[in-house]
Amino acid sequence: MPHSRIAVSGSSGLIGAALVRSLRADGHEVVRLVRRPAAADDEVRWDPERAHVDVAGLAGCDAVVHLAGAGVGDRRWSDAYKREIRDSRVLGTAAIAEAVASLDTPPKVFLSGSAIGYYGDTGDRAVDEAAPPGEGFLPSVCVEWEKAAAPAEEAGVRTVLARTGLVVARQGGAWGRLFPLFRAGLGGRLGDGRQYWSFIALHDHIAAMRHILDTESLTGAVNLTGPSPVTNAEVTAAMGRVLRRPTLFTAPAPALRIALGEFAGDVLGSQRVLPGQLLDSGFAFAFPGIDDAIRAALR
Repeated sequence: MPHSRIAVSGSSGLIGAALVRSLRADGHEVVRLVRRPAAADDEVRWDPERAHVDVAGLAGCDAVVHLAGAGVGDRRWSDAYKREIRDSRVLGTAAIAEAVASLDTPPKVFLSGSAIGYYGDTGDRAVDEAAPPGEGFLPSVCVEWEKAAAPAEEAGVRTVLARTGLVVARQGGAWGRLFPLFRAGLGGRLGDGRQYWSFIALHDHIAAMRHILDTESLTGAVNLTGPSPVTNAEVTAAMGRVLRRPTLFTAPAPALRIALGEFAGDVLGSQRVLPGQLLDSGFAFAFPGIDDAIRAALR
């Protein structure tokens, strides 16, 4: 898109911060939604718990990108933290979608975060955006999270639900924890290693979001995953190859269940998710293979 005004929530997170850098490098004006009183010209206040957004700050935006939400793997899943995971996504998305819908001149596009957790455990079966939701806590959260974006869509705004996979990055997310372990020679497969991981290089994730903002034909769910999901055993081998470290350790499933609690089910679960919409719309991945994605993260 030509030089535009774009609002971004979750701009302090791994993906949000990288997106803001990318947009600003290309001359776009970015306003960041923050949860404290706005202290700079590029900040707009919002409070997801109170369903409040400073709507005036969104005026004139060509796009709104909503990426905020409590980290799924940040701590053990107590009942209270599961409620926080759900509420941070559902209430936050509803607040921003309603703010977008209320604008006299709404943005052209509302890009709202979601996750491939939507599909649940798919085993060896490859799925694309046409697949139904799975069963369990994360799929149920994703279904509610996506429904919360409806006010923007009903107001006629092109609404895209970005179902993010496992982002290969050094600075955060699941891979941010893997790199130090593998560098220390303590890396290894998780469980039997046969579970599929649907990964995407951080560079490709940001490029895909930029592609979504620019591609008017893209609406609804879009999987932000690379074109070639690999098993956890293949990830382990690739990490060892690229970092030139042994990968002798394994984390047995029972140990993971003790360490991670209920979240272990998702670490050990298999998700073989394909980016059907991205590929159909002509998006080209810079780092489609696992070795390439790992090398890109280390650059």
